[in-house]
Amino acid sequence: MKHGTQIRLWAWRLALVGLAMIAGWGGLPLSSLAASPTEAVKSTITQVIKVLEDPELKKPARTEDRRRTLETIIGERFSYSEMAKRALGAQWPKLQDKERKEFVELFQRLLSASYTDKIEGYTGEQVFYLSERKEDNYAEVRTKVTSGKAEIPLDYRMISNSDDWRVYDIIVDGVSLVKNYRGQFDKILRESSYTELVEKLRQKVEKPKASPPEGK
Repeated sequence: MKHGTQIRLWAWRLALVGLAMIAGWGGLPLSSLAASPTEAVKSTITQVIKVLEDPELKKPARTEDRRRTLETIIGERFSYSEMAKRALGAQWPKLQDKERKEFVELFQRLLSASYTDKIEGYTGEQVFYLSERKEDNYAEVRTKVTSGKAEIPLDYRMISNSDDWRVYDIIVDGVSLVKNYRGQFDKILRESSYTELVEKLRQKVEKPKASPPEGK
């Protein structure tokens, strides 16, 4: 794997896993951290690095505990409903409230499975905060992740919710997480139906994980 690709994968992991830590790691209240979008992201990254460097949390025996903690914390930082609505696009207004709730829950589980399966060791990459842009209840925080000579732009798009900033999209090296999913969902909707899309999501999130070999 090329070095640039390794940094890009780490940047995605940082974006998906790291943002959640600000929400509750160490018992810090949300209101004290999220004074501005940039402060929220910066505090998050600091907490992420502490977690990634914690030898206790690297132990295999702590894997499931870490996963459950991450899923709980990320639920406090991501706006899953906003992400799901944008990822589904034109199909969203056609859904009933019950269908929307079901889709958001499936989308949340899909993202959770994605980031928890990609947690790896932190190898000293640095994060630089470049700028912040705000307009009404929306904001974008631009950063870059560096390691050696490699640099990956990583931008957080956020929405204000009751004086708190929540993430609704992540842009890594010009690639939008939401648009990436929207492309996949649109293809299924064009070729089949919304019912088929929901079934595919359900199968993916409910797919049993392989058991580790005995003695490991």
